[in-house]
Amino acid sequence: MEYRRVKDQEIYDDLSQKDVESLSGRTLSSANTSGLSYTGGAKGKSSWKLNSQAILIVWSKRAGKYEYSVTTANFSVEALKCLLSLAALVRTWNRHGVTDDNRLTTSFDEVGVYPIPAVLYMVKNLLQYYIFAYVDAPAYQILKNLNIISTGVLYRIILKKKLSEIQWAAFVLLCAGCTTAQLNPSSDHVLQTPIQGWMMAIVMALLSGFAGVYTEAIIKKRPSRNINVQNFWLYIFGVIFNLVAICVQDYDAVMNKGFFHGYSFITVLMILNHALSGIAVSMVMKYADNIVKVYSTSVAMLLTAVVSVFLFSFRLSLAFLLGSTVVSVSVYLHSIGKLQPQK
Repeated sequence: MEYRRVKDQEIYDDLSQKDVESLSGRTLSSANTSGLSYTGGAKGKSSWKLNSQAILIVWSKRAGKYEYSVTTANFSVEALKCLLSLAALVRTWNRHGVTDDNRLTTSFDEVGVYPIPAVLYMVKNLLQYYIFAYVDAPAYQILKNLNIISTGVLYRIILKKKLSEIQWAAFVLLCAGCTTAQLNPSSDHVLQTPIQGWMMAIVMALLSGFAGVYTEAIIKKRPSRNINVQNFWLYIFGVIFNLVAICVQDYDAVMNKGFFHGYSFITVLMILNHALSGIAVSMVMKYADNIVKVYSTSVAMLLTAVVSVFLFSFRLSLAFLLGSTVVSVSVYLHSIGKLQPQK
C-alpha cells in the first residue's frame, strides 16, 4: 500500500488540479482520441506520450485514489455503448426497414458466443484501474505494448491466419518501435515495476488479445449481419457481467453513497472516450481485422505527437524519432510481406 501511495502521489503532483479540471492548459494537448501528449516539469524539459484512456484514468483520481466505484464506471461504459448501438440500429430501421440482417431477434446459438468476450473485456477493463497501484502512467504505456505480440500470436492460433516471416519480424519491430518512442529520462521506472505490475500487464495483454481476436471471429462469422446488432448483444452481456461485479465488489458503497458517487467531469469524459473508442474498434474488426487495429493505434500515437509539435509546441525527443522510424519500417514490411494466395 505504501508503494501505491508513492506512485499515485508522483502522478498527482505532476498533473495539477488546475490542469485536470480545465483540460485547456498549455501543457496538455490532444489531437484525437488515439493519444495525448504532455510536457511537464518547470521548464518543460521532460515529456511523455500517453493513450487517452490511460491518462484519463490517472486524471480521474483525487489525492491518489479513485473516489468513484470503478465497477460502476465500467458498467456505465457498457451501458453507453449499448445505447449508442441501439440508437444506430433504430436509425437503420427507419431508413431501410427491419430485415433478417438487422433484426434483434436471433437464435440462441448466435447469442451464446457473446458472454465469453464480454467477461474477458470486463476483467481486462477492471485491471486497467488497478494496475496503476504498481506502475506510473509512462511505464503502463510501455507495458501495454505487450498487446501487440499477444494479438499476433493469438491471431495465428485462433483464426488460423498465417503471417509470413516478414510480417512476424514487422510485428516485433512494431513493438520495439512503440516502446522506444515512449521512452523518456525516467523510463527506467518500467524496469522497477513490481512483479504484481508485470503479472497484471501480461494478463491484460493476453485478455485483450484473446478477447479482440475472438470478437473478430464472432462478428465475421456472419458478414452480412449488421454490426450494431452484434455490438448490442456483446454489450448487453457486458452490462450484465459488470452489474454482477458491482454487486460483488461495490454493493455497500453504491447503496450508501449512490451509483454515481465521486464522479467528476474527468470521470464522465473517461467513460465517453472509452465507449466511443470501443465502438470504433468493433468497426475495425468488422471491416478489417485486429492486425489493422494494432497498426492503426500505433501510427495514430505517432501522428498525434507530430501534430502536437505544430499545435502545442511539443518537443520531439531522439527516442521518439528513432521509434517512429522503426514503426514506419514495420508498417512497410507488413504491407509487402503478405502471403500470396496459392494458385
